[in-house]
Amino acid sequence: MASNSTNSKSHYEVTYADLPLHCPTPEMSKWNSHPRVFLPIEKTGKAKCPYCGAEYVLTDFDPEHVGGH
Repeated sequence: MASNSTNSKSHYEVTYADLPLHCPTPEMSKWNSHPRVFLPIEKTGKAKCPYCGAEYVLTDFDPEHVGGH
């Protein structure tokens, strides 16, 4: 995932390597962020943060994917 120090994006692409997914992500600024919330993206390949509305898409989504990230 690319760096986003201003937290200005509203759409993010992630991979299984980025899981477990939480918002804000490690690449985002912490000084102006909401509390960390973990987002369940594994089952559908999509998730939306309830705090900031950021949308995440699992680019290598595989509905058959099981276990370990």
